Amino acid sequence: MSYYILIRGPLGIGKSTISQELAKRLNAEYISMDSILEEHGLARTDSDYTADDFLKANEIIIPHVKKLLAKGKIVIFDGNFYFKEQIDHLIKNVNAVHFVFTLKATLETCIERDKNRKQECGEEAAKAVYGLVSKFDYGTVIDTEGKSKEEIVKNMLSYVLKTSKK
Repeated sequence: MSYYILIRGPLGIGKSTISQELAKRLNAEYISMDSILEEHGLARTDSDYTADDFLKANEIIIPHVKKLLAKGKIVIFDGNFYFKEQIDHLIKNVNAVHFVFTLKATLETCIERDKNRKQECGEEAAKAVYGLVSKFDYGTVIDTEGKSKEEIVKNMLSYVLKTSKK
């Protein structure tokens, strides 16, 4: 069965790490929404983004995603997903089984995790993104505080497998 998983959360939460691990375990296609934004000249500073930027990114990637799903492939999206309308737009336009996960941790944890990355974004960026992403929760909320990558991935896989069998 093909489906897609959307993983959202603030900077430093571990979205890319979790998404890539899930993609590996599920033999899924991994899509970084940040990369789509950058590759198509839609990337801005965190406070300058508009919902339209993200809707344009959706429009760019949707045809590719539909082809993958039609071939029976699973797709994993990784992004901040600041705007609820971007998520709603994807769901409306990619008519397939889907799962949305919002990853949560404290701002302090996100700042610490960012410091340990190859390309640190910095405390101000972490605060800005945290504020935007934390305006709403969507889908299944997973508290990552004190949890390992393996625990989080196992939790997500358990939910997806249990739900997709219904």
